[in-house]
Amino acid sequence: MDQTLKQRPAILLEGVHVTLPSRAGAVPILRGIDLSVTDGEAVAVVGPSGSGKSTLLMVIAGLERATAGRVTVVGTDLATLDEDGLARLRAANIGIVFQSFHLVPTMTAIENVALPMEFLDEDDAFATARQALADVGLSHRESHFPGQLSGGEQQRVAIARALATKPKLILADEPTGNLDLATGASVMDLLFTLKERTEATLLLITHDATLAKRCGRTVSLADGQVVKGGTKRRVTAS
Repeated sequence: MDQTLKQRPAILLEGVHVTLPSRAGAVPILRGIDLSVTDGEAVAVVGPSGSGKSTLLMVIAGLERATAGRVTVVGTDLATLDEDGLARLRAANIGIVFQSFHLVPTMTAIENVALPMEFLDEDDAFATARQALADVGLSHRESHFPGQLSGGEQQRVAIARALATKPKLILADEPTGNLDLATGASVMDLLFTLKERTEATLLLITHDATLAKRCGRTVSLADGQVVKGGTKRRVTAS
């Protein structure tokens, strides 16, 4: 692989602010975030509750717009895309694993996993979904609905859905938060194994120091700012 391509940032945030309105006035959530994540890297994002971790992930996913600054993901400036464009970018390039699974309750496991491919009008959506479920050890559960699955099984379905398209970027927001310790460890082993197999970039939001150590780098947030492990802005003389 060309070394220039290999080292390009999968995620690049430059001076990113997110400010949300409230009855009491504007509330700053992210305050001048600078962050670069190299293609193929595994990065953990840690910080206290309210530090902006989940908002950071939502901005990178294009699910929340930055108020100011630039967000570039897999080579695309998100500000140049409308909502349909963002949805297509996510479907084709980004796999997201949430704490609360976010499965469609009226769809079977295989239907949930096939959703991103169907959105992209791929002819082999269900064949790909079937293989993705096999990869997470759930071939025998493909016709079951989320309500018929354990928490660990639901998260495995969510991982299968996130990785079925072989995305360039995996975003995981506290993926073990609703699981017991043993199940959570099993799910994370699976996630890291599949990340290595696909050579994807991983951004993991976690409060678990042990999980953070499994990543190559840890970025610490506090009060909407990177306090450790991010990038420093260049200051030029005016």
